[in-house]
Amino acid sequence: MTVRPRRKIHLAAHFPGVNSTTVWADPRSRSQIAFSSFEQLARTAERGRFDFFFLAEGLRLREHKGRIHDLDVVGRPESLTVLNALAAVTERIGLAATVNATFNEPYELARRLATLDHLSGGRAAWNVVTSSDAFTGENFRRGGYLDRADRYTRAAEFVDVARELWDSWTPDGVSRPFAHRGQHFDIAGEFTVPRSPQGHPVVIQAGDSGEGREFAARTADVIFTRHGTLEDGRAFYADVKRRLAKYGRAPDDLKIMPGVSVVLGDTAAEAQERAAEIRRQQVSPQNAILALEQIWGTDLSAYDPDGPFPDIDPVPESSITQGRTRRGDTVAMAEKWRALSREKGLSIRQTVIEASGRQSFIGTPEAVAAELETFVRQGAADGFILVPHLTPGGLDEFVDRVVPLLQERGVFRTEYRGTTLRSHLGLPDPAGKG
Repeated sequence: MTVRPRRKIHLAAHFPGVNSTTVWADPRSRSQIAFSSFEQLARTAERGRFDFFFLAEGLRLREHKGRIHDLDVVGRPESLTVLNALAAVTERIGLAATVNATFNEPYELARRLATLDHLSGGRAAWNVVTSSDAFTGENFRRGGYLDRADRYTRAAEFVDVARELWDSWTPDGVSRPFAHRGQHFDIAGEFTVPRSPQGHPVVIQAGDSGEGREFAARTADVIFTRHGTLEDGRAFYADVKRRLAKYGRAPDDLKIMPGVSVVLGDTAAEAQERAAEIRRQQVSPQNAILALEQIWGTDLSAYDPDGPFPDIDPVPESSITQGRTRRGDTVAMAEKWRALSREKGLSIRQTVIEASGRQSFIGTPEAVAAELETFVRQGAADGFILVPHLTPGGLDEFVDRVVPLLQERGVFRTEYRGTTLRSHLGLPDPAGKG
């Protein structure tokens, strides 16, 4: 009988910061701006033999009710600058920057990414995001002119142009002129950076919408997603993988890696208790009311977070929060939360805690290792992007207690075998054009 090898798990680390899930009040939390924080988390991820280290992006300080949102993170360095510095203090781990395709230009960004790929020895990645947010666009000359329908067409063409630029140098070092004329870009010239060690930086895409899934199937090497259950993960995984064939791609050409949190304990009960305490810290009374205001679209400060839900309906097209996308059908979301509150007898804060948590793996190190493997073995993910709740030490326990168990199971590397991010992910090098 032929024994099939166990599927390998891919792991990445997300540096928290542009969110309200980091527990900044914890005395172990440190700066989200100091280079030492980035360095510590990246070195920990590399010690754990992770595939890549991932930075988010924040292009404008969020506002709520007309003021800077003081419950969110304010201040964040530019990602590529941070990653270029990290290239000097790490050796193998991939370095992924989130950069917006709406407010940048292909030549300039392709050049910066190619430079990072050279400086890091082939470890660069670009998380492509889009924006139709006029509020954020006010920070840029172009403004928020793009309709939502246009943002993915611009992003797809943006990636195509970047790849044309990276391919304008042959593998043996010959530069050729480039020319691109399309719907969004009309450029011509010569690219200044020779072909980089992995040919093209790895392209990551974040998003669960139908548009995002199709964009990832056509364009991305990795998709950063989220799902709450094994069943949801399997459905998403199957849907995205089946889209690849129409673009001449194989299932392994795109890695699906949901963002997850992990809470460990010496016993299952201890882990659950720790997880509950973390959620209470993440969803303070003020954050509970904020979460409701973002759905209801109106001032709810008069409501008691430990009391019942508002009996009013959400305000459509509200701009009470600027710089954060409202969550789809707010009327349906409000009714879903009300129903959960009625069913379980929960207050506003208790409902937000239960309804808004990220996919979490909670348990002993042995149980978490087994569950991670189950998700990959049953086709719900190719790996995971860990989002710790503490900066910068939130990854230490996972690396020390779970990674060795995954290695013992034979589903995670004990050493890096290659030098580029593509080699870590098992992705083919792009064919150079002679």
